[in-house]
Amino acid sequence: MLTRATAAFVLVAWLPLPLAHAAEQSIPASAEGQIEFNTPSDNIGCIYTPKGGTSTYEPQDGGPELSCSRVEPSYITIILGPKGPATLIKNPGEQPCCSDVTRLAYGNSWSAGPFFCQSSTKGLTCTATNGHGFFISKAKATVK
Repeated sequence: MLTRATAAFVLVAWLPLPLAHAAEQSIPASAEGQIEFNTPSDNIGCIYTPKGGTSTYEPQDGGPELSCSRVEPSYITIILGPKGPATLIKNPGEQPCCSDVTRLAYGNSWSAGPFFCQSSTKGLTCTATNGHGFFISKAKATVK
Protein backbone atom coordinates (compact mmCIF):
# COMPACT_ATOMS: atom_id res chain seq x y z
CA MET A 1 0.00 0.00 0.00
CA LEU A 2 1.30 3.43 -0.94
CA THR A 3 1.13 5.74 2.05
CA ARG A 4 1.16 9.51 1.81
CA ALA A 5 4.77 9.63 3.06
CA THR A 6 5.85 7.00 0.51
CA ALA A 7 4.04 8.83 -2.29
CA ALA A 8 5.75 12.07 -1.33
CA PHE A 9 9.14 10.31 -1.36
CA VAL A 10 8.46 8.78 -4.78
CA LEU A 11 7.44 12.16 -6.21
CA VAL A 12 10.48 13.92 -4.77
CA ALA A 13 12.78 11.14 -6.03
CA TRP A 14 11.62 11.80 -9.61
CA LEU A 15 11.78 15.60 -9.49
CA PRO A 16 14.94 17.14 -10.87
CA LEU A 17 16.85 18.56 -7.95
CA PRO A 18 19.89 20.81 -8.27
CA LEU A 19 23.17 19.57 -6.88
CA ALA A 20 24.08 21.09 -3.53
CA HIS A 21 26.94 23.12 -5.04
CA ALA A 22 25.06 24.18 -8.19
CA ALA A 23 24.20 27.83 -8.52
CA GLU A 24 20.92 28.69 -10.23
CA GLN A 25 21.83 30.89 -13.19
CA SER A 26 19.29 33.42 -14.38
CA ILE A 27 19.09 33.78 -18.16
CA PRO A 28 16.91 36.56 -19.56
CA ALA A 29 14.00 35.79 -21.89
CA SER A 30 13.36 37.50 -25.21
CA ALA A 31 10.33 39.75 -25.62
CA GLU A 32 8.29 36.67 -26.68
CA GLY A 33 9.48 34.57 -23.75
CA GLN A 34 12.09 32.37 -25.43
CA ILE A 35 15.31 31.71 -23.51
CA GLU A 36 18.54 30.75 -25.29
CA PHE A 37 21.74 29.47 -23.74
CA ASN A 38 24.88 27.58 -24.73
CA THR A 39 27.28 25.38 -22.87
CA PRO A 40 30.71 26.96 -22.29
CA SER A 41 32.19 24.73 -25.02
CA ASP A 42 29.84 26.41 -27.56
CA ASN A 43 29.09 22.92 -28.92
CA ILE A 44 25.57 22.69 -27.45
CA GLY A 45 22.88 25.34 -27.69
CA CYS A 46 19.37 25.27 -26.22
CA ILE A 47 16.16 27.20 -26.79
CA TYR A 48 13.27 27.20 -24.32
CA THR A 49 9.92 28.13 -25.84
CA PRO A 50 7.06 28.92 -23.43
CA LYS A 51 3.56 27.41 -23.64
CA GLY A 52 1.75 28.87 -26.64
CA GLY A 53 4.96 29.44 -28.59
CA THR A 54 5.89 32.71 -30.27
CA SER A 55 4.65 34.69 -33.26
CA THR A 56 6.97 32.65 -35.51
CA TYR A 57 7.15 29.24 -33.80
CA GLU A 58 4.62 26.98 -32.10
CA PRO A 59 5.81 23.77 -30.41
CA GLN A 60 4.20 20.60 -31.75
CA ASP A 61 2.04 20.04 -28.65
CA GLY A 62 1.60 23.71 -27.78
CA GLY A 63 4.56 23.80 -25.41
CA PRO A 64 6.40 24.57 -23.36
CA GLU A 65 9.38 23.00 -25.13
CA LEU A 66 13.13 22.70 -24.63
CA SER A 67 15.18 22.04 -27.76
CA CYS A 68 18.94 21.49 -27.60
CA SER A 69 21.28 21.00 -30.56
CA ARG A 70 24.82 19.68 -30.69
CA VAL A 71 27.24 20.65 -33.46
CA GLU A 72 30.16 18.19 -33.15
CA PRO A 73 31.05 15.44 -33.84
CA SER A 74 27.70 15.26 -35.66
CA TYR A 75 24.60 17.40 -35.69
CA ILE A 76 21.82 16.16 -33.41
CA THR A 77 18.78 17.78 -31.85
CA ILE A 78 16.88 16.69 -28.76
CA ILE A 79 13.38 18.04 -28.09
CA LEU A 80 11.75 17.74 -24.66
CA GLY A 81 8.12 18.65 -24.12
CA PRO A 82 5.94 18.67 -21.01
CA LYS A 83 4.62 15.14 -21.70
CA GLY A 84 6.38 11.94 -22.68
CA PRO A 85 10.02 11.16 -23.35
CA ALA A 86 12.49 13.40 -25.15
CA THR A 87 12.87 12.96 -28.92
CA LEU A 88 16.36 12.47 -30.37
CA ILE A 89 16.79 13.55 -33.99
CA LYS A 90 20.07 12.01 -35.15
CA ASN A 91 20.43 13.84 -38.45
CA PRO A 92 18.49 17.11 -38.43
CA GLY A 93 20.74 18.54 -41.12
CA GLU A 94 23.05 21.42 -40.40
CA GLN A 95 21.45 23.46 -37.64
CA PRO A 96 22.14 26.97 -36.49
CA CYS A 97 23.64 26.59 -33.08
CA CYS A 98 25.45 28.39 -30.46
CA SER A 99 25.09 32.01 -31.41
CA ASP A 100 26.41 34.69 -29.11
CA VAL A 101 24.03 34.08 -26.19
CA THR A 102 24.43 33.51 -22.45
CA ARG A 103 26.56 30.54 -21.46
CA LEU A 104 25.28 28.23 -18.73
CA ALA A 105 28.50 27.97 -16.73
CA TYR A 106 29.84 24.59 -15.68
CA GLY A 107 28.45 23.70 -12.27
CA ASN A 108 25.42 25.96 -12.74
CA SER A 109 21.78 25.07 -13.25
CA TRP A 110 18.91 26.73 -15.08
CA SER A 111 15.16 26.18 -14.92
CA ALA A 112 12.01 27.48 -16.58
CA GLY A 113 8.52 26.03 -16.79
CA PRO A 114 8.75 22.28 -16.13
CA PHE A 115 12.42 22.04 -17.19
CA PHE A 116 15.66 21.91 -15.23
CA CYS A 117 19.18 21.73 -16.72
CA GLN A 118 22.57 21.17 -15.08
CA SER A 119 25.79 22.08 -16.92
CA SER A 120 29.02 20.22 -16.18
CA THR A 121 32.34 19.56 -17.90
CA LYS A 122 30.89 16.13 -18.79
CA GLY A 123 27.87 17.57 -20.65
CA LEU A 124 24.37 18.94 -20.19
CA THR A 125 21.63 17.07 -18.30
CA CYS A 126 18.05 18.31 -18.62
CA THR A 127 14.87 16.90 -17.08
CA ALA A 128 11.19 17.75 -16.97
CA THR A 129 9.00 17.46 -13.89
CA ASN A 130 7.38 14.40 -15.52
CA GLY A 131 10.67 12.49 -15.01
CA HIS A 132 11.70 12.44 -18.68
CA GLY A 133 14.86 14.11 -19.89
CA PHE A 134 18.17 13.76 -21.66
CA PHE A 135 21.95 13.98 -21.45
CA ILE A 136 23.94 15.51 -24.28
CA SER A 137 27.68 15.89 -24.72
CA LYS A 138 30.27 15.75 -27.49
CA ALA A 139 30.74 12.02 -26.77
CA LYS A 140 27.09 10.89 -26.50
CA ALA A 141 23.41 11.68 -26.29
CA THR A 142 20.80 9.72 -24.35
CA VAL A 143 17.09 10.30 -23.78
CA LYS A 144 14.65 8.94 -21.21
